[in-house]
Amino acid sequence: MRPAVICRIALLVGLVAMIEVLCLTGVIDHITMQPPHRIAIDLLAILASGKLNGAIAKTMGNAALAFGLALVIGVAGAIPLHRFRPVREMLDPLFATYYAIPIFAFYPLLIILFGLGDAPQIFIGAMLGIVAVIVNTLNGLDRVPGVLLKTARVNQMGPVETAWRVTLPYATPYILTGAKLAVAYSFIGIIGAEFIMSRGGMGYEISFAYTNFDNATMYPLIVLILLVSVAVNTLLARWEKRLMVRRGLQ
Repeated sequence: MRPAVICRIALLVGLVAMIEVLCLTGVIDHITMQPPHRIAIDLLAILASGKLNGAIAKTMGNAALAFGLALVIGVAGAIPLHRFRPVREMLDPLFATYYAIPIFAFYPLLIILFGLGDAPQIFIGAMLGIVAVIVNTLNGLDRVPGVLLKTARVNQMGPVETAWRVTLPYATPYILTGAKLAVAYSFIGIIGAEFIMSRGGMGYEISFAYTNFDNATMYPLIVLILLVSVAVNTLLARWEKRLMVRRGLQ
């Protein structure tokens, strides 16, 4: 196991142990937060009972849809932007300041356009993730060696075939970096939207539990979201690392 991984695990274990001690000694009172071991027990109880399976499935499904839309639209949008330099230069300032825009301010407009269903929430999640995918895809496309592009031209490949068989495969590690960010942003968008205007989902359940001081529900759901997000990001990171090692970049 690499030293960096050991340090990461040790830091995490130390943080959890510190919170455990603070909770058990009363520095953090039980109304504010229960000890981590209690959170783990409550999470297992929630999963075993199945009482929140519908909310969990709703949030995870919407987050997956938002992530998929952000990835597909982001990659598809980055390809023409990379070819048309003036348009890209015009949009670069927007990409640089995009996350300063309060996306949730558009939620009422999205409700008018798409109704009160899941569509506005999915759209917000996708909007938050899409720019991260575009920026990292452009970064990868910028690094494609000229010799590969010349080879594509020699073989009389069109723009679509060149992107599909040459540039996108080369840029995959960088696309995966954007995908890792899109996972987090998609969850943020979905959970945040469920907080604001929803009658279901994990965000709604967390908000309801917070209002009613139900720590036995709130903290386990927060931990579950963290675990899923970390698991997906870990898988993407391993894939990214394998591609980088295969190309001799690491």
